[in-house]
Amino acid sequence: MNVFRLAGDVSHLVAIIILLLKIWRSKSCAGISGKSQVLFALVFTTRYLDLFTVYISAYNTVMKVVFLALSYATVYLIYMRFRNSYDSENDTFRVEFLLVPVIGLSFLENYAFTPMEILWTFSIFLEAVAIMPQLFMITKTGEAESITTHYLFFLGLYRALYIGNWVWRYHTEDFFDQIAVVSGVVQTIFYCDFFYLYVTRGE
Repeated sequence: MNVFRLAGDVSHLVAIIILLLKIWRSKSCAGISGKSQVLFALVFTTRYLDLFTVYISAYNTVMKVVFLALSYATVYLIYMRFRNSYDSENDTFRVEFLLVPVIGLSFLENYAFTPMEILWTFSIFLEAVAIMPQLFMITKTGEAESITTHYLFFLGLYRALYIGNWVWRYHTEDFFDQIAVVSGVVQTIFYCDFFYLYVTRGE
């Protein structure tokens, strides 16, 4: 594993932990899109269905378990523990507008027409757009105070490092995953917009 992927994984993990700690310490999930967090949980669930059937390394297995656990913990805090602070009136993005085309693309663009491969492709495409309910919520409310600068920074760093990972693998391994790269670039654009909205709304 190259340093870009390792650092990217760590940055992604730190971002999720920052969000969890923010919710726990403030006892509030105001300003956070529960729909985006549910979509991220769905991303990890469909991507890591091979958890008990395919062993790559201890690191890989531990990271899968950790990402699954933290994503569902976030959903639990938003919809159960601190549900009274959840702003459902402004978290109104129609997720079916994301799920329907993502499901369709997963059947049309994949590396093998098997259930596991289609679900893996679905997770890649869905991750690219899972942030959209959060973006919509910020645009609708005109507020971004609830999303911390550190959370945004580490999410952006995660994407930037994975771009470095793809470039590194292409030059050292002659490896190019078209689905992951295209989806990742789209996701990176959304995160840049997310950061821009945060800065401008904060001002």
